[in-house]
Amino acid sequence: MTERHLSIYLDDWILAQVREGSQNFFKRLIGAVEEADWTVSLHETGPEARREALDKPGYALFRMEPPTHERALTCRRTYLGAFWHVERVAERWDWPVAKATFVANDIDGEAAQKFFSATKNRLYPGIIPSDEDNLAFIPLQGRLLDHRSFQAVSPVQMIEEVIARHEGPVVATLHPRESYKPAEIAALEALSARFPRFRFQSGGSLDLLPRCKFVVTQNSALALEGFFLRKPAVLFGLSDFHHIAGSVPRDGIEAAFEKLRQTPPVARYLYWFLQLNALNAGRPEFEERLREQLRACGWPI
Repeated sequence: MTERHLSIYLDDWILAQVREGSQNFFKRLIGAVEEADWTVSLHETGPEARREALDKPGYALFRMEPPTHERALTCRRTYLGAFWHVERVAERWDWPVAKATFVANDIDGEAAQKFFSATKNRLYPGIIPSDEDNLAFIPLQGRLLDHRSFQAVSPVQMIEEVIARHEGPVVATLHPRESYKPAEIAALEALSARFPRFRFQSGGSLDLLPRCKFVVTQNSALALEGFFLRKPAVLFGLSDFHHIAGSVPRDGIEAAFEKLRQTPPVARYLYWFLQLNALNAGRPEFEERLREQLRACGWPI
């Protein structure tokens, strides 16, 4: 029988928080497995630690890194709040929720509206969204000139596709944690020179989101957050929250933009996606739901 021990591998900054007990998700996760008579050890991740993980007894959990062997899982915060996923693979678009079918009529509408209102008021207190500027908002991520395997086109090509389909202003924001190369900035400057109604800027996403007509992105969390402001979205990349968005990889570009004309059931969807399909570390049932997920992944807990 494999030893009932969990090795958790984390980057140094979050490892320090976990060791001092100030990181709620990992604090409750550790408590949940210890309640099941498991032992837990904490390790700083890195290439050598990941190589050695395979030879350690028991099971392993990584954060935002691919599992290294069949007894390992990965975890990741689900965009906002206390919501997390623990999964077999690191790519969000390969998670079970990404492949599940969302059926709005199967969701408790009253519970969904209560969840939606409470979360919206916490995220955007006092914000009244509008779309009077007819603005298309594009939150950019990284590698603007690259067409990566999970993307329908490169981010710069994505901007051109939006300009071609939207007659109003188009505004892109640079990601605050990305370091952009001169060639990437030059490509954006060339687009703004060709199309006067396009501009890009550093920061300002949280001001643009309530004012935009819709969001276009590869798979930025801002599209999901925009659902709380009832902003429709088009995704050019694979994603776990594609269900009510226009998805270019799933639908093709014209059908994806056509979906902007629809009114998606955002309250029921967000309740389904977050409360029913993620682990909420702020809820009293978290420990049992976590253990259920670990058992579903084959762990003897």
